[in-house]
Amino acid sequence: MAKLSYKKMPREELIAYSQQDDFKALEELIRREQKNIYTALMYLSGNKDNVYDLTQETLFKIAKNIKSLANPKNFKSWANQIATNVFYDDLRKNKKDYEVISLEDDENSNVFAAIKNFFIDKKCKPPEICLSSELDKIIKYEILNLPESFRIVIILRELEGLSYEEIALATNSNIGTVKSRISRARNKLQENLKAYL
Repeated sequence: MAKLSYKKMPREELIAYSQQDDFKALEELIRREQKNIYTALMYLSGNKDNVYDLTQETLFKIAKNIKSLANPKNFKSWANQIATNVFYDDLRKNKKDYEVISLEDDENSNVFAAIKNFFIDKKCKPPEICLSSELDKIIKYEILNLPESFRIVIILRELEGLSYEEIALATNSNIGTVKSRISRARNKLQENLKAYL
């Protein structure tokens, strides 16, 4: 039997092998997904220390429950639903409001450095990178200041690329509510960012 190359394997194939108790396939699947889960949770909570724990808990639940995923094509929305539920569970458990972190604080600047790779075009010349970097900070600040219900749906739609149906499933909402929240979040962001765009 030929040795399997997990690194080159499509996600759906990794899921199928993971569901058959192939630990190496599951390990590769988790390795690929950890950055996406971390980024989504970072936008949801804004608390770097807490995000590491929430990411680990989410990845553990994905690994533990991978056999319950009926359709591998729905993996992304299924994983985001787990992440969202972990976030809500933590919020309820701690019964505290997540504070918005300052972008000016040196202690928190590394948090956004991890997310930066999603926004900056590496081919830009230095002045363009500087402008893009400043705009990224402003956008991130405005996203973190959105009401929680708006922040979750806009992250799942714009950052994770989920469909309205997948977001409705992940947030236990109906599609009309999801569309409304996304529209209101976009309008709020557009209003708050019009001076910069």
